[in-house]
Amino acid sequence: MLSGEDLDRLRAIVGPERLSTGESELELHSKDESYHPPSRPEVVIWPRSAEEISAILKLANSRGIPVTPWAGGTSLEGNPIPIRGGIVLDMRLMDRLLWVKPQDLQARVEAGLDFVRLNKRLERYGLFFPPDPGAVATIGGMVANDAKGVRAMKYGSTGDHVLELEVVLPTGEIVEVGSRAWRSSSGYDLKRLFIGSEGTLGVITAITLRLQGLPAEFLAAVASFAALEEAAEAVAELVGAGLIPAALEFMDEETVTLINKFNGLALPESPTLFLEFQGSGRAALEDDLQLMREVCADALRLEAGLGREERDRLWEARHLIHDTIRKAFPGIAGIVVDVAVPLSCYPEIVEYAKRALKEHGLKGYLFGHAGLGGLHVEILYHPGEREEQARAEAANAAIVHRALELEGTATGEHGVGLGKRRFMEKEHGLSLELMRKIKALLDPNGIMNPGKIF
Repeated sequence: MLSGEDLDRLRAIVGPERLSTGESELELHSKDESYHPPSRPEVVIWPRSAEEISAILKLANSRGIPVTPWAGGTSLEGNPIPIRGGIVLDMRLMDRLLWVKPQDLQARVEAGLDFVRLNKRLERYGLFFPPDPGAVATIGGMVANDAKGVRAMKYGSTGDHVLELEVVLPTGEIVEVGSRAWRSSSGYDLKRLFIGSEGTLGVITAITLRLQGLPAEFLAAVASFAALEEAAEAVAELVGAGLIPAALEFMDEETVTLINKFNGLALPESPTLFLEFQGSGRAALEDDLQLMREVCADALRLEAGLGREERDRLWEARHLIHDTIRKAFPGIAGIVVDVAVPLSCYPEIVEYAKRALKEHGLKGYLFGHAGLGGLHVEILYHPGEREEQARAEAANAAIVHRALELEGTATGEHGVGLGKRRFMEKEHGLSLELMRKIKALLDPNGIMNPGKIF
């Protein structure tokens, strides 16, 4: 528990206007977008610099006060919920674009800047930051979760675009890891240690990013299939044929029906693949489209070469799946399954997920980053119906266990947080103990986002 003296010392660091113990702020920072129950912090602080965070962590570390970094609050596994109370550090005032070096395809940002505003600023340079998780996430949160998104097949994850990190350790030390060189073999890759660490090892305050040039041409395609297994099998065939679109997304027939209704689309209501191709010239993209046509020759319906306007409508609908489900079922709660498997196993995990929903008597929607073997299942249940929620959690666990049996992962992009902790030992075995040792070395008093991952 924070004492009155602790709060006075924290106010002296940031000023009274950037610290709150008000009911509304504590409630706002007690939950994310997940189904996990809320847990309120004792105080919310909005820092403006690494130096302020250093002073806060020195105090917290000396007193054993839990500290939870807070980004956009859009997590789906309870990653930022302060389950031990203590201090929440809301990073959103640290939102500056510190510099852009167009000739190096690099930018330096503070952790609280979101990727949408960043890309607006980068347009003037003909550059962009490719990862796009859909929700308006901050760069710091994306790094802490190693977020992926729809373009990860071509451009990789957030971590693939990180060159340097400024991190405040639990002891208050401010360290810089990585370098501005695109490649390095110099010692341990410490920046990768913090990427995906979910705020359990320190507070990420600034990031140097590797950027990409804005593509000159876009082409989109939609392939609808008569059966679920045909769509899933086409994913493996497309990638196996050497096709690397910017995005390759999957939706089952229920999901397509829903986005048609709420987004004004008229897609065939059957299992569907969305593809996007990006490049410097149309001729090369036409070659990709031709290969796609050959692989998807048995598709129920195939639309290729869609223009930018239609492509934008399709991807907006894809981004809004989670919100569309909420709109369609007001008052309904959901567990979002997030697994990934080897591509050859994609048909099997899709079929298994469909079966698991049926066996547990539940309604759910299947979609995901198919080109990377990623599958999401949004499983619906009525809040307060404990037996139904238990069935939803059992279905989630069954799908995760099957993904692990197929040599996949319990979480492709949402992180471990609270929801995936119970699967960590099965996935990692003895290496989980090595993770615990790293955590203990950097955070011996266990103050950083306690209760997450382990």
